[in-house]
Amino acid sequence: MHLGTRISLWLDEPVPLARLALVRIVIPLVALGFMSARLAHAPHWIGDAGFRVPDLGGDWRQPLYVPPLSSSAAWAVAVAMIASGVAMSVGWKTRASALVFASTLVFVALSDRLAAYSVSKLSPVIVLAVAAGPANRVLSVDAWLARRRRGKAWKTERPCGSIRFLQLLPITIYMASGIAKARADWLHEPLVLYSQIHGSYQTSLAYALARAIPAWLWTTLQGAVLVFETTAPITFSLRKTRPYELVFGLGMHT
Repeated sequence: MHLGTRISLWLDEPVPLARLALVRIVIPLVALGFMSARLAHAPHWIGDAGFRVPDLGGDWRQPLYVPPLSSSAAWAVAVAMIASGVAMSVGWKTRASALVFASTLVFVALSDRLAAYSVSKLSPVIVLAVAAGPANRVLSVDAWLARRRRGKAWKTERPCGSIRFLQLLPITIYMASGIAKARADWLHEPLVLYSQIHGSYQTSLAYALARAIPAWLWTTLQGAVLVFETTAPITFSLRKTRPYELVFGLGMHT
């Protein structure tokens, strides 16, 4: 079968909308949990009560300057983020709440560039993908209200571009990350991974593993990570290798 035909059939294949609903439920809670310490101090985070990088006047290191908000406006953004995130998670006015939530995520990521992390940057993309699809069709307040009005439930399986986008997103990121690692020093320096777990990535688990695992094994793990990421488009597309890749990926992130 022609590759283009395979891709077309894959895109048009009905998929369980519960997959998209799971993302809709979990991602806002993860993002809010990540932001919780900052939300508690909103005026210092995105307001004028804390330190702000000054306007550098178009310097290339500051492509966009977002001025600080007043304390009341900073709290308003924080409340809007929490309210829209919770509404999106429970599936109430899902599309509107997702768009509001994505807007607040984009704003805080641009407002506080020093603290913007992968969660800050990826969350708006995922939320917008959820907003573009029928994420409210199952496991949501919207679905419950619609069932009461119509007397029947929505279809729970249908072709969904949002699900396909979310499936391709991590694979694309893995491949790009692997290529960047290979072009940098992961092929030349044997202890890059070992050195990384001594920095900002050092959790209690990473510290315990660093003490228990010999250094040469970290080099082996470094090579395994590089292979895992660069071959992700192939290994995740094959049914036989996909479960093993999921287990390896979860272990790597842990």
